[in-house]
Amino acid sequence: MVRPATRAGRIERRIARAERGPADAVDAGPSRRGRRSTPYLLVGPGVAWLVLLFVVPLGSLLVTSLKTGSFAEGFETAVRLRNYSDALSESWEAIKRSFVFALVATLAAAAIGYPLAYVIAFRGGRYKGLLLGLVVLPFFTSFLMRTLAWKTILSDSGTLNTTVDRLHLFGALEFLRLVPEGSDRLLQTNIAVIGGLTYNFLPFMVLPIYVSLEKIDRRLVEAARDLYSNAFRAFRKVVLPLSIPGVMAGSLLTFIPAAGDFVNAELLGGPQQTMVGNRIQSRFFEQVDYPAAASLSFVLMALILIGVLLYARLLGTEELTG
Repeated sequence: MVRPATRAGRIERRIARAERGPADAVDAGPSRRGRRSTPYLLVGPGVAWLVLLFVVPLGSLLVTSLKTGSFAEGFETAVRLRNYSDALSESWEAIKRSFVFALVATLAAAAIGYPLAYVIAFRGGRYKGLLLGLVVLPFFTSFLMRTLAWKTILSDSGTLNTTVDRLHLFGALEFLRLVPEGSDRLLQTNIAVIGGLTYNFLPFMVLPIYVSLEKIDRRLVEAARDLYSNAFRAFRKVVLPLSIPGVMAGSLLTFIPAAGDFVNAELLGGPQQTMVGNRIQSRFFEQVDYPAAASLSFVLMALILIGVLLYARLLGTEELTG
């Protein structure tokens, strides 16, 4: 006798709620609007920060790049597009050198970082946290100090330079155009700058690849082995394709800052290793030619953006989301 009464009561309550529906919908209107505006309120501080510290300075830099004049006589606001063509023609060799150095450093970082990330993800076990901590440990030291330490390692009287000389490896480095012909030192050479770039930006390659490898379902690898696939084939068919998003992210995070870097070329290289970042730094602080420096900065940003878009198209933009 209790169950039918209970069921009838439930039905009556449902009917009553249905009848009150329009009024409730009106009352719930503001709360719905509040829920709709919540994401915008959450994103608002980040957007404001981005506009204040990125968009506004970038707009100011754009205006400066179109000016004419000198620091002594003053800069006049004018639309002088020739600044861009002059910047491109005068610094073309430095731009090419920067992109070559950044590309080689990115490839070297990938060659070192992928096996390291693979070992941490698949073989790290309970030591994963410790190994990841060692990867990011250099970030506890300033970028400048790390580069100076690399300069000490590559010094003429250092162990590395002496070892390369005793093993007669300078001939091989000359063949690869990493050191000048007849050179017996590592400092102020291409290999020193590329080595510094690789060392300083290696964690940016390791961490994205590790995250991508860590997300891979281990059962997929086991299934490949159950289907009589050897370890290399399982890696090539399963692990490598699924880790491409991490490789792409790591490559961008390494290549972009390496292309605009000037500290490594300044401390580890010589006049023949000048990068576009050194040209921009010199125009800003030594020659005080703000329009030329600003226009060269925009040229560098445009070339990097074109390269990133081509790279994303080559791999497929869907790889960004995995």
